[in-house]
Amino acid sequence: QVHLAESVGGSVQAGGSLRLSCAAFGYTYARKCMGWFRQAPGKGREGIASLWTTRDQYYYSDSAQGRVDISQDNAKNPLFLQINDLKPDDTAVYYCAAKYTLYCDDYSDYNYWGQGTQVTVSS
Repeated sequence: QVHLAESVGGSVQAGGSLRLSCAAFGYTYARKCMGWFRQAPGKGREGIASLWTTRDQYYYSDSAQGRVDISQDNAKNPLFLQINDLKPDDTAVYYCAAKYTLYCDDYSDYNYWGQGTQVTVSS
């Protein structure tokens, strides 16, 4: 089993930056891919960035490309998400997730989830 715990998000002014972290506990094999998702009010959950942990290979969704950076500590734990130039549309609950199958940018089959953390961006 894998347990994931995101850091506290918070409220940020538009144009600012925020760094989230996700600590992972449990079997390393089960988190070959780790990803960040978000769910905005009234919308479905979308994958925005993912990482093949053993190869440091990164993937970004079109909506996140350019403003988002996913990274991991040298010890491959925790996982980070840096979001720059925040916009009110970035307001969402952010989740980290993990899976042990390949194709990290296939966001449909992540099976380990954190509890989520709220990020609110004000204009």
